[in-house]
Amino acid sequence: MHNDSISFIGGGNMAASIIGGLVADGRAPDSITVADPSPEALSALAARWPGLRTTGDNREAAATAGIVVLAVKPQVMRSVAEDLAGTIASSRPLVVSIAAGVRAGDIDRWLGGGQAIVRCMPNTPALVRSGASGLYANTTVSETQRNAAERILRAVGLTLWVDDEARLDAVTAVSGSGPAYFFYVMEAMQAAGEKLGLAPEHARLLVLETAFGAAKLALESADDAAALRARVTSRGGTTERAIQTLEAGGLMALFEEALAAAAERARELGDELGKD
Repeated sequence: MHNDSISFIGGGNMAASIIGGLVADGRAPDSITVADPSPEALSALAARWPGLRTTGDNREAAATAGIVVLAVKPQVMRSVAEDLAGTIASSRPLVVSIAAGVRAGDIDRWLGGGQAIVRCMPNTPALVRSGASGLYANTTVSETQRNAAERILRAVGLTLWVDDEARLDAVTAVSGSGPAYFFYVMEAMQAAGEKLGLAPEHARLLVLETAFGAAKLALESADDAAALRARVTSRGGTTERAIQTLEAGGLMALFEEALAAAAERARELGDELGKD
């Protein structure tokens, strides 16, 4: 086993985005192996990063890796993990899961028990290296392994550790599902702009750039969102009138209800996916 080598089990979009971030950060492609059942997917990855190692055999990929990243769909995690159990027991790598909803304890059980596992909840902006990932480590993970897992996810954006795995359900509700909420708001704003007479392409561009600018302004400011909103809400002005309308519609309460529903569904999925 090579402690510095990383093997991805699954070569989909999220795996590819993380590989891209790692290579951009200076990791040599030949220190990364990807296992996937699709020859076409493997060929595309190898063409994108010359030197990248590929295989159709999950066990082969895991056997020599210091870190194994499980990047498969949640529904097949159990079968993949159980197939790898013997290999993982022999090589004892750090196992990093980016499968939504599958709990670390269940992965450990399927792998035979006693494994060092970090569970991550990334989101889709990781595809453009602007992701936000929540991470949880079980008690077998060493400090060195925690740092290694953080470096992997930090290659595609912000990382945040939680001490209680149950809090990953809240991470899922806020950032895992979060991009869809912003897309929905952008969709609504664009539609409203068109009804006000803007051409569709103009409404779209105005909404996109406004969303980007607001996020950039918030990231670069020490003030919280409430203070930033107050700063651009002049008394008696157009923004105040719009905010009053949103408040009258109960937007804050609606978001609270929506995120609570998402967190509850995350808990339900964890129960369902972990059933014997």
